[in-house]
Amino acid sequence: MSTTSTAPQSGFLLYERTLGVAAMTDRGFFYPVDVAIRRDGRIYVANRSHEGNVGSIRVTIIDYDSQYYGVFGFAGEGDGQFTWPTAIALDQDDLVYVSDEFTQRISVFDADGNFLHKWGTEGSGPGELDGPAGLAFDSDDNIYVTDHRNHRVQQFTKDGRYLKAFGSHGDGDGELDLPWGIALDEEHGIYVADWRNDRIQRFSIDGEFIASYGESGDGDGQFNRPSGVAVDRDGYVYVADWGNERVQVLDPEGGFVMKLRGEATLSPWAEEYLNANPDEARARSTSDLETVANMRDESPHQESSHIEKYFWGAGSVKLDHEGKLYVTERSRHRTQVFRRA
Repeated sequence: MSTTSTAPQSGFLLYERTLGVAAMTDRGFFYPVDVAIRRDGRIYVANRSHEGNVGSIRVTIIDYDSQYYGVFGFAGEGDGQFTWPTAIALDQDDLVYVSDEFTQRISVFDADGNFLHKWGTEGSGPGELDGPAGLAFDSDDNIYVTDHRNHRVQQFTKDGRYLKAFGSHGDGDGELDLPWGIALDEEHGIYVADWRNDRIQRFSIDGEFIASYGESGDGDGQFNRPSGVAVDRDGYVYVADWGNERVQVLDPEGGFVMKLRGEATLSPWAEEYLNANPDEARARSTSDLETVANMRDESPHQESSHIEKYFWGAGSVKLDHEGKLYVTERSRHRTQVFRRA
């Protein structure tokens, strides 16, 4: 269970910019679920789309300055295609790995999006997958996969050879219930967003339970279906608190540091769109984008659906090599970027 930290409660993270704009094809995002960031700043965005718009499934390639480099992937079950993409990650050679919980496989591409190979088969045995979700690499370039519906984490070589697994179904220490996001720290500690148990669990590199952070709720340091986790060089833990429509920061011991609801401004792509569509720009200029109107209830979801700057469906948190935090929002088709103060 997390405790209250003595670290500063505000000013720990500063908003920098927003990336993306809603677009069903080509340049833009459409229900994005995750990002992966190269050392040179190239960003890969996995777009899951939703039922009825399968043509929008793709990976969009951009950079921090919103330069557009194309798309790859697309919808389907063939080589290099996705149906329900869940996560994206890069190995040390900048090869791109995308998990798909429908086809139960991991697809691998080169840095330009050319399909290379795939691996994974459906099942519950060692090395088999049922809902591959979060992806994370260790320093040896082995990949960890949260095996969502098998309630475990599995480790593979980068070419898909099974190495080991840990976790079992339950709510006790070291047990998991529909885990999703995963991250490794500088010491090879493994952090898992234990989605249905409303907590973050920390394991050793050998899969031994170390600590549990958080509990069910909407208070400071509490979670409602956490879906993503990241850990910086100093051991601070960033959590996509999906059900509470926020991001929380914990200190290295799991103590609460701060929470964010979102501070989005217009992205460069959104500004270009409004400049090209003056009627929509005028309508936007007269709209109240910071007030909750006619809200059916006082839930965070209702607030986020009305207030544009807030996170809405923030399911993924990732850190780049400079320590900047990328928060990907599925329902607003964008990523907000923050930096440590």
